[in-house]
Amino acid sequence: MDGIKEMVADIDNKTPKPIYFLMGDEPYYIDKISQYISDHMLSEEEKGFNQMVLYGKETNIDDVVSNAKRFPMMAERQVVIVKEAQHLSRTIENLTSYAENPQPSTVLVFCYKYKKLDKRKKLYKAVQKNGELYESKKLYENQVGEWIRRTLSGKKYKISPKASALLVEFLGTDLSKINNELSKLMVVVPNTTEITPEIIEEHIGISKDYNNFELKKAIGEKDIKKASRIIDYFSNNPKDNPFVVTIATLNNFFIQLLQYHGLSDHSPNAVSKSLGVNPFFVKEFSVAARNYPMKQVSRILSGLRELDLKSKGVGAQNMGQSDLLKELLIKFS
Repeated sequence: MDGIKEMVADIDNKTPKPIYFLMGDEPYYIDKISQYISDHMLSEEEKGFNQMVLYGKETNIDDVVSNAKRFPMMAERQVVIVKEAQHLSRTIENLTSYAENPQPSTVLVFCYKYKKLDKRKKLYKAVQKNGELYESKKLYENQVGEWIRRTLSGKKYKISPKASALLVEFLGTDLSKINNELSKLMVVVPNTTEITPEIIEEHIGISKDYNNFELKKAIGEKDIKKASRIIDYFSNNPKDNPFVVTIATLNNFFIQLLQYHGLSDHSPNAVSKSLGVNPFFVKEFSVAARNYPMKQVSRILSGLRELDLKSKGVGAQNMGQSDLLKELLIKFS
């Protein structure tokens, strides 16, 4: 985040670097930074002649360099943005010569999604010396809840830990998708109201009662009746509740439970730090640990791996989601 703040400050102060090479597995920040440069580097009057957007599939490095070497018209700078630049990966090193001596009146932005430059090669070193290299890293699932909290906090909103976990469980780690849903919520929910699971169910359509988060909680509490109701719901709505997500969620939970058993300090802060979970959810692990001793947790993890293979057709034929879910429930009964 510090790197982003510095880039924003440079743009706001009109002291930009001549090259911004935005790369990595998380497209959200690449899009945000390039859009900020597009919106704030030039005035609306200057953009007509001095702002250009190229696309990796439709251009080549020679054309990019040729455009970057142009002088601005009636402006101090020009902006050249290369979107989907990962499609130029085979010839990207041809940019080295320009990166070693970039045009000072050009702000050249590369959006190099899902890929990274080789640190050992000349281009990486040239951009690092004369421009700005930014790697946008994918967040781990246990980091996304805090990202949601920070994002909403910046807009003066609050969200309950359970509501945040529900969004992560349903939307995964796709920050762009999560941000879109948060934007929808902020349109209809005043910032004086904490965002709760009920609000998410009403405005986004995620069930607050029938989801993997509640299934995990019910299994941890050995509430088989509740777990059975959720599994029946999943069986009747397979497209909205794919088995691969359910098995991954439970597998992660029991791996963390195994780690919990191995901890000497079970205080909320220690568990939260060791397992990478919000302190709000630590109680779920203490309850599950009483219901599932360490040896049983190991057996369950083995059973979950077996079910995962069956879902992929290994050791079982034509098992539908309903049958897989029923077998899943048996393992916790």
